[in-house]
Order: sequence, then structure tokens, then C-alpha cells
Amino acid sequence: MKQIFIKTDTQREWLQKLNEVGAEFSSRSAHIDEQSKFPMENIDTLVDLGYTSLTLPKAYGGKGIGIYDMVLFQETIASFDSATGLSIGWHMGVTGELYEKKLWDDSKLSFFAEEALKGALINRAVSEAQTGSPTRGGRPGTLAVKKDGNWEISGRKTFTTMSPALTYFLTSAWIEEKKAIGFFLLHKDLEGLAIEETWDVISMRGTESHDLVLDRVTVDESMLVEINDGPRGNNINGWILHIPACYLGIAQAARDYALRFALEYSPNSIQGTISELPNVQRLLGEIDLELVRSRHFIYSVAEAYDDEQRRPYIANELGAVKHTITNCAISIVDKAMRIVGAKSLQRQNPLQRHYRDVRAGLHNPPMDDVTIQKLAQTAIQKGTN
Repeated sequence: MKQIFIKTDTQREWLQKLNEVGAEFSSRSAHIDEQSKFPMENIDTLVDLGYTSLTLPKAYGGKGIGIYDMVLFQETIASFDSATGLSIGWHMGVTGELYEKKLWDDSKLSFFAEEALKGALINRAVSEAQTGSPTRGGRPGTLAVKKDGNWEISGRKTFTTMSPALTYFLTSAWIEEKKAIGFFLLHKDLEGLAIEETWDVISMRGTESHDLVLDRVTVDESMLVEINDGPRGNNINGWILHIPACYLGIAQAARDYALRFALEYSPNSIQGTISELPNVQRLLGEIDLELVRSRHFIYSVAEAYDDEQRRPYIANELGAVKHTITNCAISIVDKAMRIVGAKSLQRQNPLQRHYRDVRAGLHNPPMDDVTIQKLAQTAIQKGTN
């Protein structure tokens, strides 16, 4: 189903590389989920392949892949293992955004490029228990205070995806003297920085999205890499499409399992397999319809974002893609479970894992209510023009 979206030799080359390790990734998924264990072996494989440096621009030693490429690759990885897909997606997305928007000065970008080429991994640490999702505008409770020419940072971050593997935490903190939110690049080995193992959820268990605890972590001025002191115009970020790409990959995995089951399962109450039953064919057809619709939507928006002439016209499409695909993925897994029946609820059955994992998409930004509200507000502001 995905073949028509492959456009370049680079895409074919990387899809082949990813498919070669796909069975290995898939074989670990049940254990990763059952033990709530981070897929370190999978991440190490991706680092060794050079995958994690693909979103670095060519000028910085990377391959300079775009959003479209990333979506294609991330969907594939997530179809093998959801925790691996979501985890590495954050690194790919954060890195892509940093260099596309030049969020840091060139010396800092050059420094991090060298680190990434050596295998360093990064994610933003922004969520906090008291503020909720940072996309809703809450001020961080984490504070950065200037002391003796350095910054001293204290606070706690939640939902720090990929915490066991991260080399750098791009951490938000409130700077009172600047009346602004600053982002500090914190290395994992800094004194006062610790990971508290709090991740105890039923979805995406292997991401180990634990709490990041900062107890008077001290860094020099150079590690204050971003300042957010107010609205920044059209601040769309196409790299967040790694999120719906992940859930699209999970939906594809659920579909493939249900199809194999339908082709093989033959109860003695019927002739042939259940794939010949009208109700099963209806569910399979509805699943593929949702996959086709979702896939064309995400790849068309990714392609538009990669086109610098079309990008300025993108408004709510990114949120709409995430909303659509997340909800379609939930529906697809539900239909797959209806095909398989009660067996889908067995702990050793991958569908129950897919069922739990796709629910996590509802809580990744942007939230459904925000997306719908923005669509409505845009319609009202523009009227019938």
C-alpha cells in the first residue's frame, strides 16, 4: 500500500535498510512492552546505521532529509515496534526543527551536529505536572537563576520520552530576569541531573518516559540556546508529523496481523477461511479505506511542507493530520480486533498492545480539542472568502 509514496532512490535505500532490521525489532516488541523496557538494542542499531543523523543538513554532515522522507521512515519503524518509532521520532523531529529554523546560533548548531554524527540523541523536556501540556501555554515551574555568571536550574519534567538513551535534554525553564522561557542544553552527565523512574502506564510502555529531575544543575551561558519571549508569527513545525506517522505505522501492523489471521483461520463451522465471510471482508475493506485516506493526507501535507513556496500557506493542516490519523488508527485497531475476536485480548497477542499504544496518540500534541477549535477560529476569521 505504501509503494506509491516512494519517490527517490534514497527513500528506497533507507526503506530497504529498515526492512532488513524490521523482523529483529518486531521480535523484541512483546518483551519491551511486557517489561516496560526501553528498546536500547533497536536504538543502537539505528544509530549504527546512521539513521539518527539523517535530519542534519548536508552542510553539517548529515543527509538533509525532509519531512516527507521522515514520515516514510518513521511509519516503517513504528510498524515494527511502536516504542522505537515514537522514541526515535522525537530525536528526528527536534533535530530537524533546530536546523530548519536555525533556532540556535551557528556555533551551537555546529557543536550539536558533531555530537549527533557521533550518535548523540536529543529530546525536548518541557512537560510538567502542574502546567500540563506546554502547547496550552503554561509557564514552566522549572526555574533558571543566574549565579556567579552561570545558570542554576531546578525543577522536574514529566513525560521525558527516551530518557534512558538521551545524551542531551533540551529543557525549558522560566527566567524571571528576562521574563521569558529559556531552553537549556543539558548533558545527561551533569551533576544534579537525574532520571526518576516514574513511567507506569499501559501505553507506549517501552518509551520509558520518566521524570527528569534537576537539582541546582549548573551550566554556563553558552548552554542557554533558545529564548522564547513571545509569539513568533507563523510558527508551524512540520517535524511534528513524526507523531501521526508513528500511529499510522501501528495501524498498519494491526491491519497486517488481522489480515493474516483472516487468511489462515478456518473454524469447522465454515468452508474455507474467515476471509471469505462478508462481515470480515467489510471490516478489512473499511480498514484499508481508512489507511488509504490517512496515508494520502499525511504524505500530501508533508510534500507541501517540503515545498518552500507552498509552506507559507499551511495553517491548520498539521494538526488536522495528527487528529485524523490518530483517530483513524484507533478505529483501525478496533476493527482488527473485531476480526480476530476474543483472541485479540490475549496477552501474547500483539493486537492488545497495538490497542493500548494507539490510545497514547490522543495525548500527544496537538490535542483534538485544540485542533478543532483552531479550524473553527480560522473559518470564522476568514469568513466565506
